[in-house]
Amino acid sequence: MRLKDKVAIVTGAGSGFGEGIARRFAQEGAKVVVNDINAAGGGRVAREIGAGAIFAKGDVTSGADWASLVAATQSAFGRLDIVVNNAGWTHRKKPFLEVTEAEFDRVYSVNVKSIYLSVMHALPVMRKQGGGCFVNVASTAGLRPRPGLSIYNSSKAAVILMSKSMAGEFGPDNVRINCVNPVFSPETGLSAEFAGGAVTPEARKAYLATIPLGRFSTPLDVANACLYLASDEASMISGSCIEVDGARCV
Repeated sequence: MRLKDKVAIVTGAGSGFGEGIARRFAQEGAKVVVNDINAAGGGRVAREIGAGAIFAKGDVTSGADWASLVAATQSAFGRLDIVVNNAGWTHRKKPFLEVTEAEFDRVYSVNVKSIYLSVMHALPVMRKQGGGCFVNVASTAGLRPRPGLSIYNSSKAAVILMSKSMAGEFGPDNVRINCVNPVFSPETGLSAEFAGGAVTPEARKAYLATIPLGRFSTPLDVANACLYLASDEASMISGSCIEVDGARCV
């Protein structure tokens, strides 16, 4: 059990990568707080995991919701060791000049502000405990951007750089901060937005052609990378990114 006696919050855990991460962490002995803005999805995942998991509804762009989420975690399990910032959002693939101000604000609030808020509310708890870790799900888009997604791409680049910067600042608190960068996956709810419409066989073929290993990342692939970074096996790993991309970024 690689996460035995650990307590983890996983945001956006009602489907896709977040669901995979929550389930994998529970398999490895963690107590899991399944967070999602969608009560139906998040509640389902928590129920299916069973004992050792609770659902906590919350909007990751809200400081008040983060305060409630951390408080609920402490109330249920008495501590907080791991935060996986998985919740994400994108504008639909389209030319830069067609992205609205509201779309820009939403992308940066969900993808970047949420990281800030998670640290503001969870770091004090980790400091008191003597340490902890954050795993931020960024994207290969932050390293090797695709056209038509400039605002999303830049938000994920911000997550990567902020994670590295915080790793240096919070290392003396024994708090580790790392990133996982998945490549495109048709198994996530945002895949149609990334593709600019339906994920047609032609669109799948075009994306697949950019991945040397010849397959898409899966929730289990991403979960396993997050598991390693959250485990004591990675106790000397901080400020790093793991590309779960089949060599797409090479």
